[in-house]
Amino acid sequence: MTAAAVYLPSQHASVHDLPDHHDELRRVLDRAVSAVLARQRPDGNLEDPAAVDDIGDMALGVVSLLCLAWHRDDRRDHELVDAVRRGLDFVLAERVFRTDNPGEPFLLVRDSGLPYARYVLEAGEHPFGDWPSTVWALLHAVNVLEFGREVITETQWTRLAEVATGFWRWLTEASMFNPQQTANQAIGAVVAGLTLGRLLSEKSIVDDAMFLYHSEVRANRVVDRELRLPVEHGAGHDQNYLPISLTFLARAYQVSGEQCFLDDGEEIARHLETRLSARGFDYGGPRYSEQHCGCEGMLGLRFFSGRVQAELGRYLGDRRVAYFCASTPGVPSGHFAFATVWFFLDGNRWYREPAQTPVHTRYSLRHGQVSVSLTARLTPYLIDAAGTAVIESVVDHQHGIGPVVQYADGRTMLLTRPLGPVRVRDAAEGGLGAKLVTKAVVTWDQVMLSAQQLYVTDGERLFLVAVLDRATLPVNAELAFLAGLPYATAEGSRQRRIRTVSEPGGGELDLGDAWRALSTGGTLLAGGLALSAAAGLRVENPPDGPAYFNSPRTADMTQEQLSFWLGDDPRGYGDPDAGWRRVVATNHVLAGPIAATPHGRAVFVLCYGPEPVALDVAAEEAPDGVRVRTPFFSAIVGHPAGDVGGEPVLRIAAS
Repeated sequence: MTAAAVYLPSQHASVHDLPDHHDELRRVLDRAVSAVLARQRPDGNLEDPAAVDDIGDMALGVVSLLCLAWHRDDRRDHELVDAVRRGLDFVLAERVFRTDNPGEPFLLVRDSGLPYARYVLEAGEHPFGDWPSTVWALLHAVNVLEFGREVITETQWTRLAEVATGFWRWLTEASMFNPQQTANQAIGAVVAGLTLGRLLSEKSIVDDAMFLYHSEVRANRVVDRELRLPVEHGAGHDQNYLPISLTFLARAYQVSGEQCFLDDGEEIARHLETRLSARGFDYGGPRYSEQHCGCEGMLGLRFFSGRVQAELGRYLGDRRVAYFCASTPGVPSGHFAFATVWFFLDGNRWYREPAQTPVHTRYSLRHGQVSVSLTARLTPYLIDAAGTAVIESVVDHQHGIGPVVQYADGRTMLLTRPLGPVRVRDAAEGGLGAKLVTKAVVTWDQVMLSAQQLYVTDGERLFLVAVLDRATLPVNAELAFLAGLPYATAEGSRQRRIRTVSEPGGGELDLGDAWRALSTGGTLLAGGLALSAAAGLRVENPPDGPAYFNSPRTADMTQEQLSFWLGDDPRGYGDPDAGWRRVVATNHVLAGPIAATPHGRAVFVLCYGPEPVALDVAAEEAPDGVRVRTPFFSAIVGHPAGDVGGEPVLRIAAS
């Protein structure tokens, strides 16, 4: 029986491929405005009836989009003006709450009478979401005040300004600041305060916003891969929220001119450049493990792509909400409308990297359509080639792509966790990009040995060479290379989960079929990828069970869904990375060591590319390390001790 296709729900196409020239934006906004006007209800309500949450700021967000059309001179007529004024009257009368929401646990001042927006309209329904909804409502309000002054009446402007000031006081006085510990919301509040203070010439609001940014956001950042990141639900990187934070930081700088917003945004941008694969794929995070944003992150990604000279626009965005958020397709809901307003008014352009240049960071190598991304411990967790993402495998709770040793008593150990500092050497030669990582690792027997992994790419294929100090391992221990889990492949504008693999000319193996195995002649086909090995290549499926991926019980899940299933908290609040760490094992793609190697060494050679390749490989002792020859390149993998200064030695030449 053919396995049903599973698609990643929100990773579609690179955001810089979305048309953003003036005429296209005019057409997009014209269609959106027409749809909005057609659905406005007699009482002025502009909300989408299909929406079940994020209601409190929705109608005001739609009003801001109508004001955007006027401000851009895309549409100026009585029908638009009437819709804006009736819509704003509805918001002021029906969507500004002044009575405490029952069950709200984070109020510092009870019965303050200050205005706020609700996440869900019914009293007592999900009051935890009222803080971000009020931030969003304030951001919509300042945009209406700034860009709709010619559209709304003087009385409406005055009333909205009073409500906006009340929103700010509720966020900063009546409520704890940032109760969800979600930095993008906190930065959004800062942007709102900076804008409101500027519009009303209230320096105290600006000063308070800057103080909150430094004390509540900057002071609590965490470090990952040597870069400081704002905290989202207790951790740093988040696939959905980090690009949104970039948008808020870009806007904060545009409003205030403060250098700190540029500096902090550049750190996030460099972190994304390190993580994102060549096609813009990534996963992992404290809340949204593999969900990508749409319109919310566009301004920030585009603005900071130029600031750090990185092709951040390759990020795989959510095309369902490309220009504006929508509950009903094609009809703007108003949620995140402030990001649409800013993006449509921004004049920056995408930075696009010259395709022929290998891009090296300490934690990644990218060239053409190929990339490898490494963890903070310099262990590969994501390889992207041939339109296919290969993620880290899990063996006995150990995560990574690297050599694995199986002891005679059945214990297994993945030799990727470093003992002490890790050394890296990058090289570029003859159209090739290369990265050598040298680690000291420790075995079950508390013996230290050296493990080296070399990544070489020509922009179309990634070659992986691993050299391991075999002499210190027991003679009866078996060695293999855990090549990663083929996970998702491009299919049009979507990413399809890989459910089956095969050998060229052979039958398929369902990765969700418990305990099954497939031995190949050296090549495995998975999605658009051909994984070739210089020695044997074998796939082993895990047993059934909720902690195994894939298994009959988890094969229809995405990595994010399984991670939430195994996490601490209900979907939407937990840390999926914590759940992912509870996975016992995934499918294992295991490559064997080549037969002829220098004494005491084990050498593995693999190729990730669009078609099978014959890897006729030789490895021999050289005066300063191991010389590896392949049909595509030759390399000197230097002695693990490095040169006289301890620096890694790497020499590479195209064949």
